[in-house]
Amino acid sequence: MKVQIYTGAMPLVAKSGVGQAILHQRKMLREAGVATTDRWEKTGPIHLNTVFPDAALTAMLARKKGRKVVYYGHSTMEDFRNSFIGSNLLAPLFKRWITFCYNLGDVVITPTDYSKGLLKSYGIKKPVYSLTNGIDTEFFAPSLKARMRFRTRYRLAENEKVVISAGHFIERKGITAFVEMARRMPECTFIWFGHTPLNLVPAAVKEAIESAPGNCRFPGFVSQAELRDAYCGADLFAFLSSEETEGIVVLEALACGVPVLVKDIPVYRGWLEDGVNAYMAEDVDGFVKKAGGMLDGRLPSLTEAGMRTAQSRSMRATGEKLKAIYRKENI
Repeated sequence: MKVQIYTGAMPLVAKSGVGQAILHQRKMLREAGVATTDRWEKTGPIHLNTVFPDAALTAMLARKKGRKVVYYGHSTMEDFRNSFIGSNLLAPLFKRWITFCYNLGDVVITPTDYSKGLLKSYGIKKPVYSLTNGIDTEFFAPSLKARMRFRTRYRLAENEKVVISAGHFIERKGITAFVEMARRMPECTFIWFGHTPLNLVPAAVKEAIESAPGNCRFPGFVSQAELRDAYCGADLFAFLSSEETEGIVVLEALACGVPVLVKDIPVYRGWLEDGVNAYMAEDVDGFVKKAGGMLDGRLPSLTEAGMRTAQSRSMRATGEKLKAIYRKENI
């Protein structure tokens, strides 16, 4: 069997978690002994990861040809909200569209039990499975050399406390909370990796970025290698997003052995636990309190447990679980 992974919209999603998920599927299947291709095939299953019109048309064509369609449910109405200007107004229409798209699949795969529950509540009629997007634990791993590269590149002293995050400049990613943390913790350096044109973001996000204190830096979008170095070189990864379907960057950070602080939201239930493999808080006051304790050693290190969590979602382990879904659904 050869699996086609549709990449028609890759240029549009390459810098997002969906783009990384597409790359992960290719690697996890190959590590599980399943051949993949980006070319159109006359037979065999096809993976679809986006909800752009071209993907929906491709799904319909594949079904007409008698091919099995595996539709990945990366997007929900909930994580579409509070993103770009007008997203809240369009959210109900977006929900109807993604429901139509996902129902074109013979099977729907979404990263977590939380997102599975959301999709089933939309009225998805096809079997829905929760399966992590996985993490490349060979690439994302602790490295002293990577730490040194990061510290040198950004001219950071070895004893300088550094807090990082990553994502688009969108409200639900927690960027305003991140900037406020920097304002309340002037003794630390805060660095946000990622970029979105400011004319696409709400006024509150634009204002937060433009008025950020001097200890808060925005170097923009960086390569996966540079981001890996940042994970290895930082003292804390603060991902304050209020809505996710999984959060690939959280897995990347855990795999690199950096202490992780996240907002306490439903998507993490079942695989992250406060005080066990990560720390959680609900608001800026809590973030600052937990971050302070993590950075000065008052809170115990959880990095070993975090790395084990990432290892359980390795490419090989996830590929084997995907093969099991194939077998169960006769794909």
